[in-house]
Amino acid sequence: MEWLSQRCPLPPAAQSCSRPGRTTLLLVVTLSLLMYPVLRSLALQLHSAITGSYISGTHSVAFINCLNEQIAKDIARAIMDKKLAACVNILPKSSALYFWKGELEESTEILLLVKTRTSKIGELSNYVRSIHPFEIPEIISLPIDQGNPLYLKWIEESVPRD
Repeated sequence: MEWLSQRCPLPPAAQSCSRPGRTTLLLVVTLSLLMYPVLRSLALQLHSAITGSYISGTHSVAFINCLNEQIAKDIARAIMDKKLAACVNILPKSSALYFWKGELEESTEILLLVKTRTSKIGELSNYVRSIHPFEIPEIISLPIDQGNPLYLKWIEESVPRD
């Protein structure tokens, strides 16, 4: 009991020192809550490796608009050369209506559909912005929830990890 009085010099009625077990428990609970996303991700990856199942959102489809077919082909080839995608589809002309600097604009565009790892979307977006002629190019992505397991595996094998 002498060690307690040295640790907590207040009179017994006013002492509020916690036991070491409470602090440890609080620390473990806090770390568990902070680590939950990492632990969940690791558990999903382990489950996927064991069962061969797909983890939703591992891959994404990005949409990139281009002014014309030549620009679309150049950007698609540049994306493929940097191995930022497994596949880029170049869709034919479509009409677009949009507001630009307060005015309603109408144009034709070519759309790229880019299949890649979700982890590559940031790098893909930065790279396309650096080579795209538009001031603000459309670069948006949607995660792939499900799909043909063999196709998703092919994307996995075609696009190097970070």
